[in-house]
Amino acid sequence: MTEGRGPAGPGDGALYLRMDDFPARLVILPGSRDRLLATGWEVTDAAALATLRRALTDAGVAVKAGDPDELAARRVGEMLRFDDPAGNAVEVFCGAALEHRPAVSPYDNQFVTGDMGLGHVVLPVPGAADAALAFYTDVLGFRLRDSMRMPAEFLGGQPGDPPVWFRFLGCCPRHHSLALAPMPAGAGIVHLMIEVAALDDVGRAMDRCARRGAQVSASLGRHANDLMVSFYARTPGGFDIEYGTDGRTVDDATWVSRETTAVSLWGHSFAGPAAP
Repeated sequence: MTEGRGPAGPGDGALYLRMDDFPARLVILPGSRDRLLATGWEVTDAAALATLRRALTDAGVAVKAGDPDELAARRVGEMLRFDDPAGNAVEVFCGAALEHRPAVSPYDNQFVTGDMGLGHVVLPVPGAADAALAFYTDVLGFRLRDSMRMPAEFLGGQPGDPPVWFRFLGCCPRHHSLALAPMPAGAGIVHLMIEVAALDDVGRAMDRCARRGAQVSASLGRHANDLMVSFYARTPGGFDIEYGTDGRTVDDATWVSRETTAVSLWGHSFAGPAAP
């Protein structure tokens, strides 16, 4: 990634990280604790945003429009902010202002973004898994791409308890842009996936982790559902970054949602419980 430009506000201390022609795909703000503040999702135009607002209002969801300062900070034309049933903050926007300076990575890798966005995010939905699934599919219009059933013991349950389900949702050609995990996460996020164009870039990132003493929380492997070849690194904030390549893309006209019965085809030896 390369450092980008934020608004000209004095001394907010924010770090804006670019991957492509967006002014930032990740924004890191100073604070008293490490926590995800919001996920951001793009719609095509103001009419689509207005349609979404009506759907949210009809569903009884409290919605706040972005004020001028928030729009300037995010460099977007319009924005809505609301919470999902698990309390995760969501922002939906349109009219992003693009940055036409090349985003040149210091390691010369290319990120897979474009019409597939940043990558994917896994959000915690403890106690609200069914409501969250209905919200993202029925209200926001995500598509259920796959599900994964895990034994109750995976999340501290007892043998014989009902299984828990992880849901993988898409809104673009990427296999999934959002996954819902029925588990708590102190940082408000389980993991964030970033995709690069070449396997060598993944290997070099693993080498950098080794040289700098960064904790690798899962070894190199290939996931069963999205076919991503990746490894996981633990951030100082307590959540994981999945760094991978060769992820699957799908066409909703022909894709059939099914149950995946394995986290990975090979590899991905997790230091703790595997987080799909």
